Amino acid sequence: MNKKYLPCLLALFAMLVTGFSDAQKTTKTVDFIIAIVNDSVITRHELNEILQITLAQLKKNEIKFPPMDVLEKQLLERTITTRIQLQLAKEIGVTVSDNDLEQTLDRIAKGNNMSRGEFFTVLEKSGIKLTKFRSEIRSEMILSRLKDREVLRGISITEEEINDFLRTQENFSRDAEEYQTAHIMIRITEEADASTVESRHQRAKAALVKLKNGAQFSQVAAEFSDAADAMEGGVLDWKPITQFPIKFASELKLIKSGELTPIMRSPSGFHIIQLIERRGKNKASVLIDQTQARHILIKVGEKTSESDAQQRIIDLKERLTLGADFSELAKLSSEDTSSSAGGDLGWISPGDTVPEFENAMNLLQIGKVSDPVRSTFGWHLIQVRERRTKDTSDQRERQEARKILNQRKGDEAFQEWLQQLRDRAHIEYLAEEK
Repeated sequence: MNKKYLPCLLALFAMLVTGFSDAQKTTKTVDFIIAIVNDSVITRHELNEILQITLAQLKKNEIKFPPMDVLEKQLLERTITTRIQLQLAKEIGVTVSDNDLEQTLDRIAKGNNMSRGEFFTVLEKSGIKLTKFRSEIRSEMILSRLKDREVLRGISITEEEINDFLRTQENFSRDAEEYQTAHIMIRITEEADASTVESRHQRAKAALVKLKNGAQFSQVAAEFSDAADAMEGGVLDWKPITQFPIKFASELKLIKSGELTPIMRSPSGFHIIQLIERRGKNKASVLIDQTQARHILIKVGEKTSESDAQQRIIDLKERLTLGADFSELAKLSSEDTSSSAGGDLGWISPGDTVPEFENAMNLLQIGKVSDPVRSTFGWHLIQVRERRTKDTSDQRERQEARKILNQRKGDEAFQEWLQQLRDRAHIEYLAEEK
């Protein structure tokens, strides 16, 4: 599961268990169809449920509600976009196994400092049905996998692009400041005609006027922004100035905390950014402990059950104990791309692998082979070959540059892909029943 997604999920459901019940009192109970999306429908009841969650979220974050008709329209559009993606996922076979779902539920409970049983009890007491909760989590995981498969895997960054980025960012890197910001994004597409672009520009202007007249940024974001974080007030995490596009970074450097940038244009739309706070960041050598390791992996899936995979890895461990060569056994048995290299994973830095693998690896003495280790990928045998402490400043700088460029390209490609999905879909809006 995408690591960026989980913290947002945890925050959302932490909010839900405290605010859901109050929001239930604010919506209608009559049910009827309000939109048709390809071969499925969205009902008034479905939208009400989403509205309840959103109102609880806004209340929890102390964000003033936008006009109810505006909020419902925003939520309906997002629901349509989500429905189209889930329909495509079903069509092309993107799924989430029960085992992956259960592991995610465990992480959500742990993130709320509860056991799974305790967390489910809180949900039930708050009026959240566990079947609905599980379904929503599965859907979010499917959306994440769909995005990865259809969009992100097609993104590539060349070494020359990284070099160009680092050269361009050199002047901004010297002060190494970090910024916390909030943003409003008014989306446009590459295919938008001049009148559509102007209409979206006018919408951005209207948002800016409200802000300059003293409206709360979070309220204006909830009302106007097309970004996924609009209902959280558009607040972004701390990040270095180098992670902003050059145009955005230049404007942010000119303003003080609490002030707004002018409306800025990017390939994805029009943007307004508020600087919440800036802070200095010491740029120093990055010394990290690295481990050179190799592994054998047996995957769990449709063709191999949990018990069969576990037994296979136990048998392989016994063969190693009897003197079998790790590299040759990995070439013959490991179900991983590293098998051709004898299971060699190269030098591994903290955070490069999943926690279960990293924790087991860190406990091993050099040359020793682990007992069977279960991770989200399957069952592993791990052997540590060497350890070292390395200054990775330059390497990390290039990795960070690649990450930034990947995110920029990915965001642009994802928005374009979503628009293409909507353009191909049959969407019909039905009038409200009186």
